[in-house]
Parts: sequence; structure tokens; C-alpha cells
Amino acid sequence: MDLTHDHKVLEGAQATRRYFAKFARINEHLKEVTKLSKKEKLITTPEATILQWYLEGLSTTFTALSYKYLMANRVGDHSETLLNIDKRDSGFPVFSETLQMAADALQAKEHLKSLPSQERLKKDMINHILTERSAPTKLQYAMSQRIYYEYLNSEKLFLSQNDPQVIWTGSQKRGQRRKYLIYWAKYDSESNVPQVYLMEIQDSGKKALPKDERRWPRVQSHLMAQSMSSLKLLTIARGFDRDFPNLHPKMLRRFHIGPMYSHKFTEQHGPLRDVLADAAGEPGLDWALTWTIESLVSQKTTSEKTGFFSSAEREVYAIDKRDLEAQDKGVSDIRRSLILPHRAYQVLEEKNHPSLRGIRKYVVGNNSRILSY
Repeated sequence: MDLTHDHKVLEGAQATRRYFAKFARINEHLKEVTKLSKKEKLITTPEATILQWYLEGLSTTFTALSYKYLMANRVGDHSETLLNIDKRDSGFPVFSETLQMAADALQAKEHLKSLPSQERLKKDMINHILTERSAPTKLQYAMSQRIYYEYLNSEKLFLSQNDPQVIWTGSQKRGQRRKYLIYWAKYDSESNVPQVYLMEIQDSGKKALPKDERRWPRVQSHLMAQSMSSLKLLTIARGFDRDFPNLHPKMLRRFHIGPMYSHKFTEQHGPLRDVLADAAGEPGLDWALTWTIESLVSQKTTSEKTGFFSSAEREVYAIDKRDLEAQDKGVSDIRRSLILPHRAYQVLEEKNHPSLRGIRKYVVGNNSRILSY
């Protein structure tokens, strides 16, 4: 299926700069929302720490992209110098942008060796201005690419795939299972939205999972392969439970960081369209970002026969049969939040649309203070 009709090319440097400036502010607000969510006990301290770490990576990634496209349409009219975003269901750069960034990151050191230093480029730009009496656009482009690759050389990047890592959380007391928190993230190729996963597991294996060269690489590969927005958490958890008999997934959580809606950059449908249109009078106040948390929790275990003389422990997950959405999504709980500026929140409250009443709102005040409603 061709999804390019949902893509939007940001024409020119000015639009690109406004776009990344908007996202830079939103990302800072997200960090504050994470702190507030922890304070309100909506997420745990380890979850907040992990989310902050990924948000830092997302910030670095977007800053890098902003330099890559800093000179958009100023060094020729080649389409490869323009940024593509998902204008309909995401508001984020399209997945191919993160794939290209991952490829560029592998060659960052080689590019940095071939490019002049920032100091040299600055001197050359000054000489060009004094002698040629014109804007040194080609040198400015070289500088932007130099800074882009410097950011790619950083370890803090949110790429298309961010492999699973593990934290020990349990006791090593005799007879008790080891407990771990596994976390990983993906830039989802279907939704063009960053997603963060966390899984609490108990380990009944003989060897500690992070040191088990037979299980841990398989666990990492399995989780990355199963991390798609189209897969229900129940499907992911059950598949993991069956494929790893000595690992018992007690909780699985998925954070959707987006979509981002903006009257300037995206096409909205439904009640948010009118809200953002009415709030678009003042610069920088025409956006909203959704923040969704899906959770799946084990309520008990059962024994399943796996052979003539063998059986395996299986998790039974808590899903309310009376909750049609929970049944459909394969989750125990789903919480949706909306992060938006105060002006947009005022318009939203005035319109009082039924579909947005039950959603938690994080409102950014004029002083950037976040309030929760």
C-alpha cells in the first residue's frame, strides 16, 4: 500500500526551522509531563527514568535532523535536501528518515574526517563574505552537515531500532526467582510514531538472563521482531511466554509518543481540527500531542501440558471482558493523554466535545509550567 500520499515535504529552510523549533519545545514539555506523571504515580520511578532517557535521545535525533535540513532549498532544488513528514496520522518525520539517519550514523566518523573543522569553515565563511560579498551558502551547507554528523557520532540517539536493555529489580534470595525490567524502543514504521516498551519478567532459569549467552540474544531479537503497533500487547506477551519457558512476563507496557497535531503542518480530522484551527491565531499555540499508555498485567498462572511427561507455566492476563476496547486492543488498561498549550485547551473546553472529555489533559501555561486536568 502506497502511503506517500500521507507524506508532506517541507519546502524551504524557514518551514523546516519552524517545524523543528516546535518539536524542540514539545519535547521539553514531554520531559516535564514525565516528571508530573511520576509524581501523580501514573508511572513508576524506573519507567520515568527510562522515558527521560529515550526523550533525550529523541531530542538529539531531532536536533541532528534540524541541522541536516538547515539549508533546505538553499543549495539547489534537489528533493533529497528536503524533509518528509507524515502529515495525517503522525506529525513526525517519516520512518525512512530514521532509517537514513541510522545508515549515516555508521559512516559518521568517515564523514567527519573528510569535512573541514567548524573553526576552518567559520574562517572560510568570513573570507568569502569579505571577498565575494555574498552569502557563503555552500560553506553554510558544509557546516550544517558537519554538525549533523557530529550529532550522529553521539551515543544519545533515538533510531529506528533501539535494542532491548535489562535492569535487575529482584532478589537473589535462595529459592526466589530473579526479577528484571526489560526496556526497548522503536520508531514504528507503520504509524511513524516513537514507541517505548517495558516488560517486567521473572527468571526461573539457572543462569542470570543478562549473562546467559544462549537466551539473552534470542530475547533481544524476539522482542524487536514483535514490536509493531499492529500487534496487540496480548499477542506479544503470549508469544514471549511460549518461546521462553524460563522467562515469565508479568507486565508489558507500551508508550506511544504521538501523534503530534499542528494546524500549520498536519491534516486533522475530528474535534481536534476545529480546536487547533481556532487556536492558530498566536504563533506556536496551534499544536497538540497525544500520549498513550497501554498496559497488560498478569493476574495468575496456569499449567499447560507441553508433552507426554512435561508441562509449562503460562501467564493468564487480566482483561476485563466487559470492556470492549480492552478486549479489542488486548490490554488490561489503556490511558490516553493530550498535551497542548493553554490557548488550545481553552478552545477545547469551550467546544466540550464528548470524545475528548475522558482524556487527561496536560496543559502548558505561558510560563511553560505543566498543569494536569
